[in-house]
Amino acid sequence: MLAGKLTAPLLQPGVVTRNRLLDVLDETRRLCLVVAPAGWGKTTLLTEWARQAGDHVAWLTLDETDDEPHRFWTYVVTSLRTAAPDLGGDALAALRVPGIDPLEIAVPALLNDLSAREARHALILDDYHLLTDVRIHEAIEYLLSYLSPSLRLVIAARFDPPLPLARMRARGELSEIRAADLRFRATEAAGLVSAVGRIEISSNAVDALVDRTEGWAVGLKLAALTIRSSPDPAGRAAAVRGDDRHIIDFLSSEVLDRLPAERREFLVQTAVLDRLCGSLCDAVLGRTGSAAVLEALERADLFVVPLDAHREWYRYHRLFRDVLTRELKATSPGAVPELLRRAADWYLTAGQVDEAVRLLLAAGDRRRAAEVLLPAEDAFLEQGGAATYLRLGDQLGEVIVRADPRLAVSMAGAAGQSGQLERLPALLDTAEAGLRDHNPPYQGWRTLEAAAAVLRAAYDPRTRADPPAMLAQAERAVSLETDPTLEGYVIARITLGAVLSGLGRHAEAGPVLVEAWERSAHVEVPVFISLQAAGLLAMCLLETGREDEARRLVHQVSTTVQAMLDALGDAAAAAVTFLIAVDGRLAYREGRIDDARRLLARAAELARLAGHPSQRVHVLTALADAELAAGDRTAARFVLAEARETAETEIAFPATAARLAAAEERIGRGAARVARQKGQLAEQLTDRELSLLRALQGPLNQREIGAELYLSVNTIKGYTKSLYRKLGAASRAEAVERGRELGLI
Repeated sequence: MLAGKLTAPLLQPGVVTRNRLLDVLDETRRLCLVVAPAGWGKTTLLTEWARQAGDHVAWLTLDETDDEPHRFWTYVVTSLRTAAPDLGGDALAALRVPGIDPLEIAVPALLNDLSAREARHALILDDYHLLTDVRIHEAIEYLLSYLSPSLRLVIAARFDPPLPLARMRARGELSEIRAADLRFRATEAAGLVSAVGRIEISSNAVDALVDRTEGWAVGLKLAALTIRSSPDPAGRAAAVRGDDRHIIDFLSSEVLDRLPAERREFLVQTAVLDRLCGSLCDAVLGRTGSAAVLEALERADLFVVPLDAHREWYRYHRLFRDVLTRELKATSPGAVPELLRRAADWYLTAGQVDEAVRLLLAAGDRRRAAEVLLPAEDAFLEQGGAATYLRLGDQLGEVIVRADPRLAVSMAGAAGQSGQLERLPALLDTAEAGLRDHNPPYQGWRTLEAAAAVLRAAYDPRTRADPPAMLAQAERAVSLETDPTLEGYVIARITLGAVLSGLGRHAEAGPVLVEAWERSAHVEVPVFISLQAAGLLAMCLLETGREDEARRLVHQVSTTVQAMLDALGDAAAAAVTFLIAVDGRLAYREGRIDDARRLLARAAELARLAGHPSQRVHVLTALADAELAAGDRTAARFVLAEARETAETEIAFPATAARLAAAEERIGRGAARVARQKGQLAEQLTDRELSLLRALQGPLNQREIGAELYLSVNTIKGYTKSLYRKLGAASRAEAVERGRELGLI
């Protein structure tokens, strides 16, 4: 995490307080949009407001590297925790777990935390226009749809973000500050010119300056700097023009050209950096004393912005950096790659691999970028950075990825962990096409082929839809992974055990899972994976009549399960769901029906979040049996309706489908009738939920509905969950029926 992104920049000398704009921010109900081109004073205005508001405002400066959901939401939650340290703990934990979509757990967890708070906070997202990932915009829209009054969101950008602004404007939920509002009025401009220029000029001169610059903040500041030491202040001010091109020319001729050669060289060569600190600049320039130079540049008002109170990190004003970059390319274009490589080395030493890779890519050194990225795969995945890893891998280019099949396999793993399953087939095809008789070693695996086979079985949509093909891939991986000291040995056997269990071949799955579970204690396998092995084994033991062994295993790992839940909350779902479900099924068999219902209901909650469709159906079916044993046939049918919809709309193993059919035979199939309040809903549907409800009447599946509504499938799932809750529905058919009863469709 870059701490400088999480603090408001320090206020520069000569700031003019503009109460008319601060009042707009104060009165914001839900969202305030501050939109204007570069140089209009957006960041300065928000910095002053944040400083006045004190600890209740969280700040996040965005850049191009944040254009990925996991990274974006990790920074958002971390930023909020600077204002409210007890906020967002569960959300942050969820974001660290590979394979968890932020919209599934992290954003709902954050909303729940916010709804439980009385104190009001604000979150400022500066430079939002740099984000292009539609999943981020969808999640922000989702956040705004369910945001409690305890948080106001302020977005600063150069153009309107793709959010439902018209709808929010009509509802009075949107405040707006645009270029016309940010224009300096004559009295404000006089204060700015006086403070920065350290000289008074006539009101006529100020009026003329405002007219020429159209109140543009950076134009006024530049004018003030140019008249500071001029014998003819009014004449110098008259030379300032009010458009980008002339400002850039003016910065070159009146600011850059007048600097001492050493100072000018420092500025020009460090323009390759998004952010600057003393040691980084020293490394890039091969010198010492850069920290003192940065402090001097700030004191001279040379468009150098401090990013933290300690004045360790800085950035150049964007227009000024444009001038410096243009100068560098004009005078020393060949120096740019080497400057970027030195910066990459500094970030690599600091442990920031992602920044190092980006700089190497910018330097055009794709081969070295690949050498740095490949061994960092585990570090990215452990921090929830799978999507970032995949994105960096894409930037290496097809030639580099094809040259090393390990890259394609690692990118396929990242695609699986980040939910981008549609990427798997092509990446694995690329990897397998590059396999040779003697492939380079792949960390944690005896063979690269086995790693690719496991990914085929676990994530490839085509293979998962074909159980015999899935089994063949899992068996191939086990046959190749013969070194019991490696992590791949355990993972291959967990995969095969899961496939065999799903096919109902529990007797064959048992020994495989026993081997995986026992070896996991002797191999450096993450606890997350060990618990997955334990859960699958416990379920297999139960299915083969070995209840006592299943009970002992569940008891053996119970402390670890609870610790995992305490640390990760719902994000632990993939590791602990089966173990909790087995505990619930054992309680059911022992006649402890209340305990069974409680445990299986919790397992169902977790399975909905991160479970394979087969796991979800399995747990829901067990819960239906417990509800029936408690005498609540309506609740049992309600749960079965959800299980049936899951089985029909997603891919479920044959054994799971058979279990569901047997439960329906016992309990009775059909939509559950739930006692509902007629007339009105306790909680009104949002516009998105209404659009979704209308779409549910037709034949489209969730992915097709998402395409129709221009939303991702995960966003559709989020709105579906909220829609079902409000309607008291367990299935699509029930939601449509309830919507018709209420006259909503």
